Amino acid sequence: MAVMTVVAAVDVVAGPGVGFLPLVSLGPAFASLVGGWRRTALVGVVALLLCTGLGLYDGLFEGRRGFTAMASVAGVTGVGITAALTRSRREAELASVRSIAEVAQRVLLRPVLRTAGPLQAAVSYTSAVAEARIGGDLYEVVASPHGIRVIVGDVQGKGLTAVETAAVVLGAFREAAYDEPDLVGLGERLERSVARELEGEKFVTAVLAEIGTDHGAVFLNYGHPAPMVIRKDGVDFPEPHAFALPLGLGGQGGEGPKPYRVNFAPGEQLLLYTDGVTETRDAEGVFYPLGERAEFLEEADADRALSALREDLVRHAGGPLHDDAAMLLLRYHGHGEGKSVPLM
Repeated sequence: MAVMTVVAAVDVVAGPGVGFLPLVSLGPAFASLVGGWRRTALVGVVALLLCTGLGLYDGLFEGRRGFTAMASVAGVTGVGITAALTRSRREAELASVRSIAEVAQRVLLRPVLRTAGPLQAAVSYTSAVAEARIGGDLYEVVASPHGIRVIVGDVQGKGLTAVETAAVVLGAFREAAYDEPDLVGLGERLERSVARELEGEKFVTAVLAEIGTDHGAVFLNYGHPAPMVIRKDGVDFPEPHAFALPLGLGGQGGEGPKPYRVNFAPGEQLLLYTDGVTETRDAEGVFYPLGERAEFLEEADADRALSALREDLVRHAGGPLHDDAAMLLLRYHGHGEGKSVPLM
């Protein structure tokens, strides 16, 4: 409406000799970009009436110019209505796809256990794909008869293929976490599942953890960044004695990962994360100093603490992240030891 008002004012001031009248068609053209077909048709009718009035005022219907302007407005209105209908259908289809994607997200990355035994958990996930909520990173917490078992992993690549692979890993982990009596057997079962699904040299880095009631955590690291343990006297990044190949590359030779134990007592925190966190760079190319940002995790509420750390990560990047970034925070409170019944 504003555009048509400006065109009408200029046409009246400049007179019929300049030929501004066909620009009235900009009204329905813009209406088709932001509104539905009904609004576009309404604006088109107003544009035709305005064009008729200005044509009569300028005396353009004595020749062909007035009829040409009318035809121009009518044609743009018709095309705009068609475009608005097409856009409306595509928006409806997109809404349906997003609804399906949200269901898939809840199935793939379902909410983690809020509490399990002596642990409190919180999670943060940021996808590198615009407007996506899931990607190639994965996480899960399972309260099994053998202890609290955790996985955080990173699938090579991005997009739907990475999501499909993440689904395979999570499905295998959720089943094996209950059945396998030791962490090594759990890792071997994951290796077999991933090897069956992946082709070529694709792989999945992952770290498995088992937390029991003996104030310790046992890790199995498949080429993944070392976990961060936040203690009262500082921060520690316990690494395995020997690095192993990621999941899916076990057939390339070499020994599998060896489990290693780390003290994890009440009052301490454990942060598992993917390389999308530590490999995030700022404008000068400096990697995110995760160990120096442990102060954000001093917040009493675990979810708020992890949100603050994520916001700091985004500030460090100076904009959207270029890689998926998952963080899983476990707090050892000490209460509920010996219990494996989780509360959602």
